[in-house]
Amino acid sequence: MSRGPFPAAARQLRRLPLERLVQTAGGWLPMAAPPAGRLRPYTPWTTFWLFLAQILNGPGVCRDAVCMAQAWVGAPPDQPLSSNTSAYCQARARLALGALRRAAGHLVSQLQAPEPGPAWMGRVVRVLDGSSLSMPDTAANQSRYPQPATQKHGCGFPVMRLAALFCLATGTLLGLAHGALSVPERALGRRLWRLLEKGCVLLADRGFCGFADYWALGQRGVDAVTRLHARRGPGARKIKTLAKGGWLVEWKKTGAAPKWMTPKQWRALPDTLPVRHIHVRAVIKGLRTQAFTLATTILDAKAYPAAAFANLYLRRWRTELFLRDIKITLGMDRLRCQSPAMIHKELLVHLASELARRIAYNLVRAVMLQAALRYHADPLRLSLTGSRAAIRVWAPRLAVPGSQRRRSQVLDALLWRIAHDQVPLRPNRAEPRARKRRPKNYPLLNKPRNKYKAIQHRNRYRKELS
Repeated sequence: MSRGPFPAAARQLRRLPLERLVQTAGGWLPMAAPPAGRLRPYTPWTTFWLFLAQILNGPGVCRDAVCMAQAWVGAPPDQPLSSNTSAYCQARARLALGALRRAAGHLVSQLQAPEPGPAWMGRVVRVLDGSSLSMPDTAANQSRYPQPATQKHGCGFPVMRLAALFCLATGTLLGLAHGALSVPERALGRRLWRLLEKGCVLLADRGFCGFADYWALGQRGVDAVTRLHARRGPGARKIKTLAKGGWLVEWKKTGAAPKWMTPKQWRALPDTLPVRHIHVRAVIKGLRTQAFTLATTILDAKAYPAAAFANLYLRRWRTELFLRDIKITLGMDRLRCQSPAMIHKELLVHLASELARRIAYNLVRAVMLQAALRYHADPLRLSLTGSRAAIRVWAPRLAVPGSQRRRSQVLDALLWRIAHDQVPLRPNRAEPRARKRRPKNYPLLNKPRNKYKAIQHRNRYRKELS
C-alpha cells in the first residue's frame, strides 16, 4: 500500500461524526485542511476530534477513543485499525497548543456574538471565580503542582489551582488560568484581565477585592463588583450616604505594596480611591450568608440602584454551577493524564487536556445557545448533561451520507430535543456543598502504600496499625 498502511481508514477517520455535527451546526470551529504528504490515521485534527469525543463521552480512557475510531472507520477485517493506544497517545501529546488556542478563541468569539437575553442594566457582565483540580500522584505532577503541605508524603495527590472567567448571560467559558496551589486565586485572575472588554462589569467574590485591583481595572475601563473583604473596614473613610443601605467611601492606600507590583508602581498609585459600598440583606431559605456588603466602582446611585446589585450578586452562584458542569459533568475534577518522561511533555499534555475540555464545554454551550435562539428558550435553563447526551446520540445520524434537507431535519430534531430538555425552575434553591451518600468505612492511608500494613480483622478496630 502506498503512503502508509491504512490509507482508506485514514481518509474515513478524517470525516468523524463530531466534525460533521460542528460543520452542520454553523461552523463553530475552524477546520484546517489535512496536511499533504504521509497519510496517517491520527492526523492532528483527527486526534483532536477523538480527544473531544473522549471528553464528551465521560471520563473515558484512551482505549475508548481508539475503539471509537475503529467503529467510525469500519475498516475491513484484513485491514483493521490497530487497537494499540500507543499511536493515539503519541499523537495526542503532539497536539499543537497554538492551534487549540486559536480554535478555542474562535469558538468563544462565535458564542459572544448572539448573546441572548437582556444585559444587566445595559452592561455586559463577566464572572471570575476560582477552583482546584486533582491529578495522578506521580513525580512529574508533584514537582509541577505539589500536594497540600498538610498532607503526608505519599498519601496525597497533586493539586492545581485555577481561575475561570465566564460570561454571566450564556455560561461561556472565556478563559482559564492555572498554577500551583501556592499561587493565589487573585494572581491567577489577573492573567485573565486581557479578556475583559472596555465597559464591562467584573463580578467576583471577596477574594478578588483589593485597592490595586480596583484601580488597575478602572484603568482598563472595567467596573468591579465584589463582596467587601473583611480586612478593608479600617482602611475606608465614609464620605456621604448615597441611598438607603449604600454610601460613598474613600479607600486609603496601605503602606505595603502587593506582590505583583513593584514599590515604584505602588507609589505611583493615588493615595485614595472612591468606592461605593452597598449593604445587602437576603432573606432566602438555605442561603449561608443573610447580610453582606458589596463594594463597587460604579458610583452612580440613581442609574444603578442598590436592589440591582443585590440581584446581580445573587446570580454569581451560577458560576459555581458552571464550574460543576466542567469538573463533574465533563470529568475535569480529576485529570487522568499520566506523566511522560519529561516534565515539559507532561505539561503540554495537561495544557492540551484543559484546552480540549474548554472547547468541549463551549461546544456543547454553542449548540445549546443555537437551540435556545431557534426555539426561544432560556439558555441557562437548558440541561448541559442532557445536551451532551443528545449530541452524543445524534452525531452518528448526522454523519450518515444523505441530502442536505435530511441533515437539516436531523439537526432540527436535535435542537428541538435540547431546547425542550429544561431543568425545573427553582428560584433561590439551596445548593449545600454536602454529600448524601456516605463513603465506604475504610481507614485512611496515613503512610505511603509500600510502608502501610493492614491488620487482620480490620472491621473490629477503629484505626489501623501501621
